[in-house]
Amino acid sequence: MDLALPRHLSRIARTTVGAVWGLPRLMTVVTELRDAVKQIERLATFAAQELPEVVYQLEKLRAQLAEIEHRLAVASTSRNGREVSPAERRSGSRRPS
Repeated sequence: MDLALPRHLSRIARTTVGAVWGLPRLMTVVTELRDAVKQIERLATFAAQELPEVVYQLEKLRAQLAEIEHRLAVASTSRNGREVSPAERRSGSRRPS
């Protein structure tokens, strides 16, 4: 008598039962994944809405830094009629006149 068919059917039954028992966990994982995707979509929407404001603030900061740089350059050339090196400006030291 050939026992290959019953063994094959038994293996199929065990695999099917294992898959059925795994379905609740699989559904939990799919639900968590769906929730994560929704959160990523919300974060992406927030970033897209805030990006123009961040760019505007960075441009404003750049303009302020350019103005400070300009004032420092004017102050350094007018100090005793001589050029002050960038190293002297950073350290605050002055060369003797």
